[in-house]
Amino acid sequence: MMPVLGVWSLGPPQPLCDGSGESPLSPLPLLPPPPSLHEGQHPSTMSWHPQYRSSKFRHVFGKPASKENCYDSVPITRSVHDNHFCAVNPHFIAVVTECAGGGAFLVIPLHQTGKLDPHYPKVCGHRGNVLDIKWNPFDDFEIASCSEDATIKIWAIPKQLLSKNLTAYRKELVGHSRRVGLVEWHPTAANILFSSGYDYKVMVWNLDTKESVIMSPVRTITCHQDVILSMSFNTNGSLLATACKDRKIRVLDPRMGTVLQEASYKGHRANKVLFLGNLKKLLSTGTSRWNNRQMAVWDQDDLSVPLTEEDLDGSSGVLFPFYDADTNMLYVVGKGDGNIRYYEVSADKPHLSYLTEYRSYNPQKGIGVMPKRGLDVSACEIFRFYKLITTKSLIEPVSMIVPRRSESYQEDIYPPTAGAQPSLTAQEWLSGMDKGPVLVSLRPGSQMLSPRALPAERSMSNSVGPTPALALDRSEKLSMVDGRRSFSLREEKVPRWTAEHKLEEKSWLTNGFDIFECPPPKTENELLQMFYRQQEEIRRLRELVTQREVQAKQLELEIKNLRMSSEQ
Repeated sequence: MMPVLGVWSLGPPQPLCDGSGESPLSPLPLLPPPPSLHEGQHPSTMSWHPQYRSSKFRHVFGKPASKENCYDSVPITRSVHDNHFCAVNPHFIAVVTECAGGGAFLVIPLHQTGKLDPHYPKVCGHRGNVLDIKWNPFDDFEIASCSEDATIKIWAIPKQLLSKNLTAYRKELVGHSRRVGLVEWHPTAANILFSSGYDYKVMVWNLDTKESVIMSPVRTITCHQDVILSMSFNTNGSLLATACKDRKIRVLDPRMGTVLQEASYKGHRANKVLFLGNLKKLLSTGTSRWNNRQMAVWDQDDLSVPLTEEDLDGSSGVLFPFYDADTNMLYVVGKGDGNIRYYEVSADKPHLSYLTEYRSYNPQKGIGVMPKRGLDVSACEIFRFYKLITTKSLIEPVSMIVPRRSESYQEDIYPPTAGAQPSLTAQEWLSGMDKGPVLVSLRPGSQMLSPRALPAERSMSNSVGPTPALALDRSEKLSMVDGRRSFSLREEKVPRWTAEHKLEEKSWLTNGFDIFECPPPKTENELLQMFYRQQEEIRRLRELVTQREVQAKQLELEIKNLRMSSEQ
């Protein structure tokens, strides 16, 4: 059979004519009508694509760190558990590692890049493999870890570099009957920790006690029928979302343990779930019924059917979603992939607008994310990942940058963000109070926007345990990973600082250097790099002074003109 051709027609079909007024040939069959034209669009320039959408983040690009600013020769764990295996804050990067006879993780100062000593000290005390680690969002020197030995341990990391393996934990939480797969700190309340285990339970722990070993949680949530794969809090921590191996997404009241919403949608098997800030929406990643990797957006008040679904590809690696509430950007990182996709999220349809993706040939096994207060605002950095590349035993920082020509602070891409101070004590949250996070400005030298004294109960919880309490340096002096100029963000007013702590802090200064944050140069190359950075800073400041002088002269001229016009 001969194939039938089709033609586009922008008007009514015209029959073929042989000159006698009759049509000896039947008209060719027509294809369905083309897409409707946009207003003012010429028919010959028809487009199948949607109308252009403007966005300030349309040109965001990923910038990997140079080789010398990566962390090399890191023995990354070989565990097949689907977790991040990495946690980052403005002082340290922690990564789960291999350890004979138990579980361990490394805590590396952020500025200590390059090749890692093979005998570098570990944090080890678990009897089984470490499955998850999370830094305390309100204490950069405290970290929680969970393990296959069914325990959770809280560690106090010393300010000085570790000289030997750290085995003395500050607190141990014993309550799960099987291995513990996830830990999560409450986003606004101090000393509240959540854990989930392979006993299908979520446990709520209050760390504000004198006991070094806590045997019973303040709440146990037992509504799940299988292993919990993911946990996520909303902005003020009043709701907890979980993804479970029984293919259900649940929204819970974390204090009472009651299920508020439950999704039993058969077309999407969720692995990870995430609250989308204050949009009152959830995002889940998983697989479709045809085993394609898929994302879905849900209304948190109605989980019967997803608002939108988007298939990505046919790969098998788990998708880790990360949401930046300040920029409304969603980053999707695939385990075993080398790329990072990013989207812009909106409350209205289509909810997810694809921007672009960062591509790399190095597949990541896990991923770490720097908190917003640790970013380099002078380089317009809005997000920073730390990729665990097991094939090279490498941790590679990747910065997400908004290209801007101006070197001044960009207020529009850095709205007030969550700081390192809790808005509630543990007892206040347990009694039913909810508060949003304490916001800070990322502008260098700025103060807190909603200041609140740190809860007095923290001093009690930090003064007990198997290890002596260490003075915690709360200054937000950020040293950049890739050698860019550093800046001081703000200093928090912590009531439990005493004169002794201040004296200890001063003792760390040597010839004007903070040996912890910015170590003095040890080689000629480091000295030259520091010299060039200082010259660049001086040049920038001179340009700034020149600009201010020109502005001052312009104002003087305007004042003179106003005076002359008033006299006339």
